[in-house]
Amino acid sequence: MTDNLIVVCGGGGFIGGHLIADLRRQGYTRLRSVDIKPLDRWYQRFDDVENLVLDLKGLAACRQATEGAHWVYNFACDMGGMGFIENNRALCMLSVLVNTHLLLAGREAGVQRHFYSSSACVYAHDKQTDPSVTGLKEEDAYPAMPEDGYGWEKLFSERMCRHFTEDFGLATRIVRYHNVYGPHGTFDGGREKAPAAICRKVIQAKTAGSNEIEIWGNGEQTRSFMYIDDCLHGTQEIMRSEKITFPINVGSAEKVSINQLVDIVEKIAGVKLDRRYNLNAPKGVNGRNSDNSLIQRMLGWEPSTSLADGLERTYAWIFDQMRRGSSVGSVVNLS
Repeated sequence: MTDNLIVVCGGGGFIGGHLIADLRRQGYTRLRSVDIKPLDRWYQRFDDVENLVLDLKGLAACRQATEGAHWVYNFACDMGGMGFIENNRALCMLSVLVNTHLLLAGREAGVQRHFYSSSACVYAHDKQTDPSVTGLKEEDAYPAMPEDGYGWEKLFSERMCRHFTEDFGLATRIVRYHNVYGPHGTFDGGREKAPAAICRKVIQAKTAGSNEIEIWGNGEQTRSFMYIDDCLHGTQEIMRSEKITFPINVGSAEKVSINQLVDIVEKIAGVKLDRRYNLNAPKGVNGRNSDNSLIQRMLGWEPSTSLADGLERTYAWIFDQMRRGSSVGSVVNLS
């Protein structure tokens, strides 16, 4: 496998960049990383990787991206935290063109396996109205009532993968991620997710001596957050699996409220801040958590990095980036 061409779409982004780095560490020698962003805005970039700047919403670009590919990982989409997806539903929906055209191009190119990064946003809204929600099982995506815009795009693309497998024999793997976080990701600018946003806000408050933090919603909404190392492990195990041919959760089962998330980051920073709740800000569903029964049964594994440990590493990285004056934290690796 290490001599076959592996293509990572969205390779200039958070998860895709980490995957490229991990595949290099494993000895993969033929890697192609594709992203719409200019090269100087990629979060991680490697000079020994074939780096292509392409808009994968177009079929011609997808044909160029998949030419000669053995496996394709698709992380490419227009997305961000709740502040972005609730205010950019059309942009999120347009990402359906990326996966559709990658499937078409991959079938033409003889791609052996196609990975699609889906999301917990596919789960039915009426199962997420209570902060004390039980873990969401894979079957809870139906009857369909996903997050408007972003969730519908993800659910539709899952179905497209399924039907390309059924009708054309293209092997697909689908993972429903639950809030991935860690170093080398967005922490400012409007697309950041809650762990990075809270780390940034705490650092800003501590640095400025303001002693106050704004929290979106009432802070009682609950989520689970998965550290990037667990995400990479689960992603590759599922891609390699011959048994997991259906959508499956990859997420931590450690459920916390946003208030508890702030508690953890405050402890890391050694501060205690006054909390100002913005009840008009986007906050998403009231409760969401991952049920890991299926992945435990299929792989004997589930994400295990504690939120406290993962946040400590993430906080340290964001602190260093902010000290340098960076708002995104793009890192160019030359070796």
